[in-house]
Amino acid sequence: MAVSPVTKRGVTKSKSAPKPAKGRPRGFDRDAALKAAMQVFWLRGYEATSISDLTKAMGVNAPSLYAAFGCKEALFEEALDLYQATEGVLPWRLLDEGRTARESFAALLRFYATYYVEAGHPPGCMAVLSAIVGAPENKTVRALMTKSRQAAMQGFAQRIRRGQAEGDVPARADAAAMAAFYATLVQGMSIQARDGATKKQLLATVEAAIAAWDGMAGKT
Repeated sequence: MAVSPVTKRGVTKSKSAPKPAKGRPRGFDRDAALKAAMQVFWLRGYEATSISDLTKAMGVNAPSLYAAFGCKEALFEEALDLYQATEGVLPWRLLDEGRTARESFAALLRFYATYYVEAGHPPGCMAVLSAIVGAPENKTVRALMTKSRQAAMQGFAQRIRRGQAEGDVPARADAAAMAAFYATLVQGMSIQARDGATKKQLLATVEAAIAAWDGMAGKT
C-alpha cells in the first residue's frame, strides 16, 4: 500500500543511518542498482535480506554499495522512496480522479486485487510486508514503515472528507473509521497475495468491501 503523494512529506526519515559517501564507483549505474535492491527488499523483507543478497542482485561489491548508499538501512529507505515514487503513483491517481469517493475506492481496491498477484514483481506490497516485525536494533526501520502505512490511511481519510465536502459522502460518516477499514483491507489483501491468494479471490473480497460502503457511510 503505497503512501499518498500528499501525505508522504509527513513520513520522517530515520536519523540513525549515515549519509552515503560522496561520489560513486566508475561504471556503476546507481539507479539500476537501487531498483534491484528494491525488488530484493520487496521479496525478502528488510531483516531477511543480507548484504550478500543485495550485492548479488545489484551487481556490485560491498564497498561499492556502502560508498553509494551508506549502509543497508539507508539503502532500504531509498528503495522505499523509489517504491512509492514508481509503484505508488497509479493507485493514488485512481483514488484522486474518481467522480465520487465510492467510485475512487472501488477503482483503488480493484487495482490492488489485480496488482498484488500479477507477474513481474513480488506479490503483495513492499510497504506492508517488508518490515512488520523484527529485532530491536531495527526499530527505526519499522517506525519508518509504520509512518508510511499511517500516511496512506490518512490519505484515504482525506479522500473521504473530500467526498463529504463535494456532497457524495454523508456529513455524518466517520471518515477516519472508513479509512481504517479500507486500509486494513488493502493490507490484508497484501498478506493474502503473499500467501497465494488468486486474483479471483481478492476481487471477491473487494466486491464485498465495496458493497459495505453505503452502510459505513450512513446512507439510507
